[in-house]
Amino acid sequence: MRECLYGKTECEVLCRKINRREEGVSDNSTSLTKTSRFLSMILRHRPEAVGITLDEHGWANVQELLLGMKRTHPIDMDMLEEIVRTDNKQRYSFNADKTKIRANQGHSIPVDVELPLVEPPEYLWHGTGEKYVESIGEQGLIAKSRLYVHLSADRETARTVGARHGRPVVYRVKTGQMQEDGFLFYRSVNGVWLTKQVPVRYLERDDEA
Repeated sequence: MRECLYGKTECEVLCRKINRREEGVSDNSTSLTKTSRFLSMILRHRPEAVGITLDEHGWANVQELLLGMKRTHPIDMDMLEEIVRTDNKQRYSFNADKTKIRANQGHSIPVDVELPLVEPPEYLWHGTGEKYVESIGEQGLIAKSRLYVHLSADRETARTVGARHGRPVVYRVKTGQMQEDGFLFYRSVNGVWLTKQVPVRYLERDDEA
């Protein structure tokens, strides 16, 4: 057998890429993005779409997940690890031995992802689209289909979130006052702040954003 022209590490990486191409797993970033979105849907909203269930803390068995996803999306363990590692919002987490995976937040199905109670700063921010301003003015921020309202640690992040919904509008949230009044706050492992609701009286539109 001829010695590989590459170093051991480089050779292993190259071989994995070749094997993935032969198995129909694309390195194309578009394919990775589509698969990541499908993964998000499964782990947050519809695990039954690939024939799996989540445990009470939102964990999915990795092997069952891969088998289910392969029916419609080319994926293997290398790609799954790449999705988790490169996701700029850190949406997913493995357990210690990578036999389980879950979404860090954003669920519409009832799971307990074991979020720690955290004392919030005096203010947090929430970004939305201008089309939602009227309803927010009437009912505040509500979780709707999700389990929690999502808040951002800074104005710019909130503005980026709001831009996904059209012309962005940013609210400053009086989270320090909310906590004094008995509201609970959590922070996910990727830094998103969560609470069950934000009544109108704790919201200030931030026109500087």
